[in-house]
Amino acid sequence: MTGRRHFRRAVKWVATLAAVYVLISYVLLPFAWTHYEHQPGLAGRPMVTRTASGFPGDALNVGLVGDTDDVLHAMHAAGWLPADPVTLKSSVEIIGSVLLDRPYRDAPVSPLYYDGRKEQFAFEQEDGTNASRRHHIRLWRALDTGEEGRPVWLGSATFDASVGVSHYTGQITHDIAPDIDAERDFAAQSLDTARMVAVEYQVTGVGPTLTGRNGEGSHYYTDGEMKVLVLVPDGQKRSQPAEILPAPPLVAAKDTLWQAIANAGGGS
Repeated sequence: MTGRRHFRRAVKWVATLAAVYVLISYVLLPFAWTHYEHQPGLAGRPMVTRTASGFPGDALNVGLVGDTDDVLHAMHAAGWLPADPVTLKSSVEIIGSVLLDRPYRDAPVSPLYYDGRKEQFAFEQEDGTNASRRHHIRLWRALDTGEEGRPVWLGSATFDASVGVSHYTGQITHDIAPDIDAERDFAAQSLDTARMVAVEYQVTGVGPTLTGRNGEGSHYYTDGEMKVLVLVPDGQKRSQPAEILPAPPLVAAKDTLWQAIANAGGGS
């Protein structure tokens, strides 16, 4: 009887611990890590784009706050060029750029969709001697009026590391570098260095992801945060770097833990 009683007690302890684990891991922590205190209008919105075929595309990891002219002024000042439209001519030119190792600084990017809409803007910066490697960012206007009383744009910033073949369609495409946080930070830093950012803060993006795949099958990983940049109005450059609003303590702790995992090779 004593052995049976100890067994039942052990089962109750295991069940209790399992319930606590589920509560913390799947309810409390995800709830605590989800934060939109600076931009509540983004809460509940999808944070992944879609391909024309409906596959999940690139994660959204950058937000811009400002009118259309503010966005154009800022991207131009930071050295980002608008991408050419995808046409037969531009498609031939990008293939020629790669094969002949010659520049194509405003090469086209394949379309992605958010809320059923193709990106309104696509910008890029070439990295190297041809179009096989480049920084690029697509932007969609998500809110007409955010907390600052200005439009909010959501963007997917990724780095094209090489030309490859789509895992899903077999078509020639770009493979992105897996660390999309590095590209998010590059885009944010370029705009801040150009003194085009007044305030920077984080909101929840796609959430912590170790084994993500975009619409072409490229692997990516991310701490899941989106950097939102409040742009200066009318292209008036600041004399100082952007004011950075701190993330909530629990989110900051999560980011620190994530960075340790990534540094240890968890995202490889």
